[in-house]
Amino acid sequence: MGAATRLAALGIVLPKPAMPSARYVQAAATGVLVFLAGNDPIGPDGMLRCGVVGADVSVAAAREHARFTGIQLLAVMQHHLGDLDRVARVVKVFGMVRAAPGFAEHEAVIDGCSDLFVEVFGEAGHHARTAIGLPSLYTGMTIEIEAVIALFN
Repeated sequence: MGAATRLAALGIVLPKPAMPSARYVQAAATGVLVFLAGNDPIGPDGMLRCGVVGADVSVAAAREHARFTGIQLLAVMQHHLGDLDRVARVVKVFGMVRAAPGFAEHEAVIDGCSDLFVEVFGEAGHHARTAIGLPSLYTGMTIEIEAVIALFN
């Protein structure tokens, strides 16, 4: 089953990728690797999710925000590659959580994105990962996630 079929089964329609807000590109390729810039938690309603996880945003809500961010990353992949079935595997995910002091559930939050990648790519969606907490993120958003993917030769 291809990625497009899995997305349809999940009821996910990929949005148009957000345009970079500064001087960078959303995807940069070298050889078979594609590096995806950090993406934001934009929900299906088009609204950016903001707040501090562990203070005014629950772990469950932040996990959903990470899933929204994963959908944004998939949209960038689709736009850059033309076909998600060109993805051989998700290599690395780097997740940043705007977290309250003492918050310690970063991994549980970023699982929202990681789980999505496994749902869409199957075994090839399993990846290495870093999940960290920061006191602030651009525009006050809750989550930012970047990824590295490998393409079929």
